[in-house]
Amino acid sequence: MDAVALKRTWAQVAAHGDAVPGYFYAHLFLAHPEVRDLFPVTMATQRDRLVKALGRMVSDVDNLGEVVGYIEDLGRDHRKFGTIAGHYPAVGASLLATLKHFLGDTWTAELASDWAEAYGIIATTMITAAENAESEPATWVAEVVSTERRGMDVGTVTIRTAEPYAYRAGQSLAIEVPQRPRQWRYLSPTHTPRADSTITFHVQLVPGGQVSGALLRDVKAGDRVRLGPPIGDLLTLPPQSDWPDLLLIAGGTGLAPLLAVLDQVAERHRSSGTGPNVALYHGVRHSWGFYAKRELERYADSPWLQTRFAVSDDPSFPGPRGWIGDVAAEDGPWHGFLAMVCGSPGMVRHTTNALLDSGVASDWILSEKYEDPFTQPTGEPDGRTGSPTAVPLGAGLSIQ
Repeated sequence: MDAVALKRTWAQVAAHGDAVPGYFYAHLFLAHPEVRDLFPVTMATQRDRLVKALGRMVSDVDNLGEVVGYIEDLGRDHRKFGTIAGHYPAVGASLLATLKHFLGDTWTAELASDWAEAYGIIATTMITAAENAESEPATWVAEVVSTERRGMDVGTVTIRTAEPYAYRAGQSLAIEVPQRPRQWRYLSPTHTPRADSTITFHVQLVPGGQVSGALLRDVKAGDRVRLGPPIGDLLTLPPQSDWPDLLLIAGGTGLAPLLAVLDQVAERHRSSGTGPNVALYHGVRHSWGFYAKRELERYADSPWLQTRFAVSDDPSFPGPRGWIGDVAAEDGPWHGFLAMVCGSPGMVRHTTNALLDSGVASDWILSEKYEDPFTQPTGEPDGRTGSPTAVPLGAGLSIQ
């Protein structure tokens, strides 16, 4: 299998832009109309995700060992769509047909064999993971307990699951609301699992975002929602170990999973009398974006916690101004601190680079990889702190 040829030909196909997903879905739905019901009624925000994600994953199959856990998570997670093993050949056939169409005369039997082999590896990994999870529910039902608007474009949603739902602080989960059927979006709980089975999310409105808009405007107490399985482990702490000191850096609602980690650390201090020191940095565009004062006030007198805030787009703000990654890096050195970074893709990239430049080793910087790295989310044009995004990293890449 020629990995170089896979990458080169995918780049050539991707250069055709929106025509690629257009052709892919036309081929898929004409050849297999039975799969249409797995997708949202409106494909406006969905149409480019599948083919772009597949193209990049398959063309990068030579690095599968580095992301095999991620691919397995996708396989388990896609059970919520009703995806079965029989759907994967249909998707693979349409992917190859799309590649053949756009590559024209450069599409050879050898290249077709390489793409088919690479797709088979990805599909088999996902199918096997899904089959291994068959003893677990594909989805969980929950009832909306309350919603609260925290500002112009941020709010909270609290739900209660009907059955036990286990997740770890820092993980994400997909949610489907009745107002937007089959339009799943990933959100991160703001706390560790509660005894009363409630889960709270922070939601930021995305311009044109159908699900974030529904969550903030239309969802109400009593509505029943569905949840997918929890995914991700790069923003989680090991259950039993001596945790290092933590540097938590959030942009906008990227604060949500880091609040869950903070909650977990606070419980460690409470139960054992000891635990890591934590430095938490939160960056937003405008001062009204600091929506989580209520959660942070619970730890106001904790000697193990220090907090700092910065605004990027408000010259009247009396505190630090600029990108939160730069502010955190300048406050270093952070020797012995494990950095966890969460926010829009641009914010994560900028913060990671700032920390690396300040001397933090790359293996001491964690950020979740479940945001679709192949497309720019709506409303995230420049990657500054607090860039609008429906959810923190933990959203986006979906084979739906």
